[in-house]
Amino acid sequence: MEGDTSSGLAWAMGHLQYLLLVAAMLPARLVRVRIGVVASAIAGILASGLFSFQPALLFWNVALLLVNLVLLLQFMRSNAAVRFTSEEEPMLQALLAGLPRARARHFLDQGLWLTGKAGETLIREGEAVTHLFYIAEGDAEVSSGGKAVGRVGAGDLVGEVTVLSGETASATVTLQSAARLWCAPAKSLRLYLDAHHDVRHAVEVSFAAALRHKLQEMNKAVAQAGGIR
Repeated sequence: MEGDTSSGLAWAMGHLQYLLLVAAMLPARLVRVRIGVVASAIAGILASGLFSFQPALLFWNVALLLVNLVLLLQFMRSNAAVRFTSEEEPMLQALLAGLPRARARHFLDQGLWLTGKAGETLIREGEAVTHLFYIAEGDAEVSSGGKAVGRVGAGDLVGEVTVLSGETASATVTLQSAARLWCAPAKSLRLYLDAHHDVRHAVEVSFAAALRHKLQEMNKAVAQAGGIR
């Protein structure tokens, strides 16, 4: 009876291991994949070492566990060593929410910081968007057809709607004050995101959230002005 119970547990753990291994392949982020593989290896160790002794399977499951634990430890150490400036920290939530700090650091290094002057145009309606901008300080006016339709300021993105598609801008964005900006060239940004799918996923989610926020603010402005005339 005890042997039947052990065999049943070994069978269950063996199937659980492969279920966990399959599930580990689903997340977009590598660290989650490694955590899933660790869980799968632990299930395999229980199946081949505790409930039904199989030396060969036990060896390979222990090896799988150790390798992924070492890689996870290296990941944690590299993340702990990453540093961001006071300007960059807010970007982590505005643009790179949920992305490991080491990956976020690598993405931010694709762009540069600059200071803009009042009156400078960041993107122009009907023209290709050449850069993605993040406004850390300052504000800008959004206009379409020569009429002001909204404003953007600290914490907002500029150019996110079309920077990845290569389409022309649907509005003009002009700085209304001195501003501190992070910007990245559109062409190199597209190539970078094509090669780093986990970063692309995080960025696209942020782009969608930024667009929703802008539409909400625009609707509020229209309502406060008494509607469209």
